[in-house]
Amino acid sequence: MVNLLALTLAQQTPEQIQGEAAGFTWQWLGEGLLQCTPKTAYRKTIVLSAGIHGNETAPIELLAQIIQDLFSGQLALAVRVLFVLGNPAAIRQGVRYLENDMNRMFCGAYQQLAQDGETQRAALLEQVTTQFFQQSQSNAQRYHYDLHTAIRESLLPVFALFPYQMQPYDDFLIQSLKAADLDALVYHNTAGKTFTHFTTERFQAASSTLELGKAKPFGQNDLAGFFSTDQMLRAALSGQALPNRQKQDIRQFKVIDSILKINDDFKLNLSADAPNFSTFQPGEVIATQQAGSYVVQDQPLWILFPNPEVKTGLRAGLILKEIK
Repeated sequence: MVNLLALTLAQQTPEQIQGEAAGFTWQWLGEGLLQCTPKTAYRKTIVLSAGIHGNETAPIELLAQIIQDLFSGQLALAVRVLFVLGNPAAIRQGVRYLENDMNRMFCGAYQQLAQDGETQRAALLEQVTTQFFQQSQSNAQRYHYDLHTAIRESLLPVFALFPYQMQPYDDFLIQSLKAADLDALVYHNTAGKTFTHFTTERFQAASSTLELGKAKPFGQNDLAGFFSTDQMLRAALSGQALPNRQKQDIRQFKVIDSILKINDDFKLNLSADAPNFSTFQPGEVIATQQAGSYVVQDQPLWILFPNPEVKTGLRAGLILKEIK
C-alpha cells in the first residue's frame, strides 16, 4: 500500500519504491508521483493530477481515496495511470503557491522565471509526464484530468476547461465530463501555459482542467459533493461504463477575450466576491483603466476567474460567450 498523500505531507520516501498490488504493478517516481500499470493489456493511459495549487485540497483527498481503493482491490485497474500531486511544498503549507503560479509554468515557461523549487517542480512534472506517455503502449489513447477547486464561488459550480487545440475534441473525454455532472464546458481560444495545455500540445492527449467547487483546507471538504466526479474517474480507471448524467444538459462556452490589467488604475465593474460566470449585458462596462474601458457590444457575455489584484500585465479575467 502506498499512501501518496501521507508520504507527501510528511515529506517521506516509501520503504519500497516499486511493487505489485491487486492486478497491477506500481512505481513511486518521486515526491507526489505514483505510476500504476495493469498486468493485462490496456487501451488508455491517463494522467490524474491535483494540487498544482496547494490549497485546493478536495481533489487531492479524492485521488488519495482512489489510490487506497486500488491497492485494497476494491477498485480494479484497466488503464495505465500516473497520479500527480503537483506542488508538494505548497500543499504542506496550505497555500496556492509559494512564489509563482505553477499552472502558468508549463510548455517551458518556467525557464523565463527565476529558478526556485516551483520552477524545478514544473520541469520535473514535464519530464515525468513525458516519460510516462512515451513508455506507454503506442496504441493507447492518452488522457489528462487536472483537478482543481476555484478561489471564488461560481454560478455554475462545477465546470471544465479545454486547452486550445487544432484537432477535434475527444468524444470519450467530453462524454466523461458530462457523466461527471459538470455544469459547463469552456473552450480556450489561445495557447496557454497550463499543465493540460502541455499534455495536449506535446502529446495530443485529450486533456481537461476540472474546477470542482470552492477551495477549502484539509479536513473541511465534504467529498459527497464530489461524488459524480469520483464515480466518473473510477469508471474511467476500471474500464466500466460511464455513469448516467443526473443533471440537465451541460452548457458550453467559448473564451473570446482576456481582460489584461495594463494600468495600475485598473478596476473591474464587479463586487469583490462576485461569482464566476457573472453576466454582463450589451452596453455594460466590464472594466476600466487608463488604456481604455471594456464595454459589452451586442450580446451578453460572461466572466471567468475575475481577479483585479493580479500584477500589472497579467490576465484579470476571461470573457466568454455561450455556444448554443
